[in-house]
This record gives sequence, structure tokens and C-alpha cells, in this order.
Amino acid sequence: MSFAKAVDLLQLARLANGRTGVSLAEIEEEFACVRRTAQRMTQALETVFPDAEAYVDYEGHKRWRIPHGKVSEFFAPTADQLAALELAKETLTNAGLTSEAKQLSDLGGAVKLLTSDRRRAGIEADEEALLEAMGHAARPGPRPATNSQVDEAIADALKGPFRLVILYRGRNDDTARERRIEPYGILLGTRRYLIARDPSRDDNRLRHFRIEDIERAVLTEEWFARDPDFNLAEYSARSFGVFQNDREFKPVHWRFTPKAAPHAARYRFHPDQEIVENPDGSLDVRFTASGHLEMCWHLYAWGDQVEVLEPKELADLVNEHRREDFPGLP
Repeated sequence: MSFAKAVDLLQLARLANGRTGVSLAEIEEEFACVRRTAQRMTQALETVFPDAEAYVDYEGHKRWRIPHGKVSEFFAPTADQLAALELAKETLTNAGLTSEAKQLSDLGGAVKLLTSDRRRAGIEADEEALLEAMGHAARPGPRPATNSQVDEAIADALKGPFRLVILYRGRNDDTARERRIEPYGILLGTRRYLIARDPSRDDNRLRHFRIEDIERAVLTEEWFARDPDFNLAEYSARSFGVFQNDREFKPVHWRFTPKAAPHAARYRFHPDQEIVENPDGSLDVRFTASGHLEMCWHLYAWGDQVEVLEPKELADLVNEHRREDFPGLP
């Protein structure tokens, strides 16, 4: 048997290991083959896996199924997969999503428990070596403080979705006060913001609550109907960072110098950005978003290698404060 056919057979075994097994039509679709080839593959499946059983489902289609546990050894996780899982957990932890990080940690533990003792020792050793080699993937620098109780309550509320009672101190509040909100999602950036509606307000507007300023969060049993038209990706694209201001939502036009253009071309400043390379080597970046302050924070790091052409309000904030003595680019 060729290597390619062996790989196909293992993939077929994975499909057949499901509760309902696999049919000839599904094999044809999965492997882009004709009926005769699909039939030969089921014959090979029965030869390699004697426990495979053929049965007719309630629609009259013949299906092949392999009992659970008979193919698990062939699909044990690799060290690379476990290392990727661990790195994902660390990324979530660094982003302040401790509840989700714990879920990944529990998943990793379950995967290892389902792996045979004989293979587990070697996989864990390889995983440790990979993580050590990929230590550079850690993200240094400041990040928001986290509160596991608040994070878990938010995660549970988003799954419902259920209303959440928070003790929150806004920028203009002398002390924290209680609010009952309807959570929609989380924006991750320099700070984490919980997107939510306050049903006590009549404007039906989504608001941003800084998660590190939520002193307490209590999950309620009050289910609410989310707006079916809400799309988190589209909503977040309205801002450069995590802050939104409808008055600032305007077309943005930046021009990077020929020196900075190759570096800037490798950046993704906004999901809907348009990039134009000019004849003189400079680079124009255009998108539409709000959040002038967060744009300023980012643009400052480029020194005098970028010019804001529009909007004027942003240009006035940035162009007179560009420095020429920065030794590197972001």
C-alpha cells in the first residue's frame, strides 16, 4: 500500500469512528472519488480493522462503523499539537481570559489521559522541548490585571446569554456603583472592554466597560434576547483599538515614508485597510474607523516616518509631535 493510500485509510477510519459511521456517498465526497473507489476503500477498512461493522441506517443507506477505542492509537496527539495547545493557553492567560485558559488546560489534561502510557512519556518529553524552544513566543510588556471571579462570571453570562450585575467604577464615578447589563462580547487590546447594553438606558446603545474596573460580577438567571444583527467582527472594525466614538468615525489616511514603507507594508493596521505603493516609494494606508487617542499612541512610535493626511483632527494631534531620533520602528 502506498503512503498516500495509507493516509487515506487512516482518515477513513477516523470518519468511521463516529457514532453513525460513514456511507459510500460520504466517502465519495470526502475523497473526491467514484463509487468503485469508495467500495474498495471500505473493503480495505474491513481488512485492516476486523472490528468494523456494516449496517443499514434508518434511511436505507449502508454505513461502516468502527467501535470507539479501536483506532485511538492511530490518532494520538503529537507533541506539536500539545505545544500549540499550551501556547494558546498562555496567550489567553496573558490576554486576561483566565476562564477560557482553564478550559484549554483541562482539555490538554483530558487529551493526555486518553493517550496510552506507552506513548505519553515520549510525547510529553517532546512537548517540553518544543515549548522551551518556542519560549520567544511569550509576549512581554504590561497587561491589565485580572480577577478570576469576574472573568468566570462574564464567560458564563456570554454563554447564556444571561444578564450580569456588576459593581463598576466609571471614569467619572467617585465610587463604584451597581449596574445590571446585557453582555455581548469582549474587545482585547491594551485594556479589555466588555461590550454590553444597559437596559435601564433608553438609547439601546452598546457601551464599553473596562473589565479591570469591574470590582464584582454576579451572574443572574435572567436570559435576554441578543440583537440577531449584531456581529462582533463588524462592530470591532469600527474602531482602531477598543475605544469607539461615533463623532470620530471617519476615513483615515496615513502616508509612510519610503524608508518606513517596507516595514509598514507588513502591518495589518485595520481589517478593511487599503494600501497603495506610490511611485516615490512611500506607502499610503487608508481605512475608516474611530479612536483618535489610540491611533495617536500607535503613530507616535513611528516618529517622523509617518504623516497623517486625514482626518484633520487626528493630524492636528499627531503631526506637530513627530520625533526624528527614534532608533527603530515598531
